[in-house]
Amino acid sequence: MEELLDVLDDNGIKTGVILPRSEVHKKGLWHRIIVVAIINEKNEILIQQRSHNKDKNPDMWDISVTGHLSAGQDSLTAATREISEEVSVSLGYSVEVKDFRFMFSFRKEEKVSNNHLDRQYYDFFILRQEGLNENNIKFQTSEVQAIKFVTISELNDMREKNLMVKRDECYNELSNYLFRI
Repeated sequence: MEELLDVLDDNGIKTGVILPRSEVHKKGLWHRIIVVAIINEKNEILIQQRSHNKDKNPDMWDISVTGHLSAGQDSLTAATREISEEVSVSLGYSVEVKDFRFMFSFRKEEKVSNNHLDRQYYDFFILRQEGLNENNIKFQTSEVQAIKFVTISELNDMREKNLMVKRDECYNELSNYLFRI
């Protein structure tokens, strides 16, 4: 069954309309997604290489976790859901809402194809977790084909080489955050 999304107005407020994800993208309607940067105790950022089967940005490297808010869902619930779906930690603990640090929201429009216009409000969070490394993280192979931890310098180098999905607002805020601590 296709995921249902809340349609938003130009100000990011729910309109009361709920539509399938494909229809929201086809019609270019505003909707909300979450973006989460997972950082370990070495201040390294978990990045994922998107599956080659993805319709948008296949094979590109991306920030730790992203995803749409399902209809009726808030951003923090969506963030915990996406982490459990895309990336799970085999250390015996789970991510809780209180662990997230909200950074900011922004909106962005992007034409992906003639039948896919992204008009999205982004909610960006940082999640700091100790004890993470590539060996104790499992990922959903239908969504992600590889993961690795990188420093902010390595991430910025990958951005310059156009290896990263374009999320400049998030990467810039992440750089500012890591340089402040």
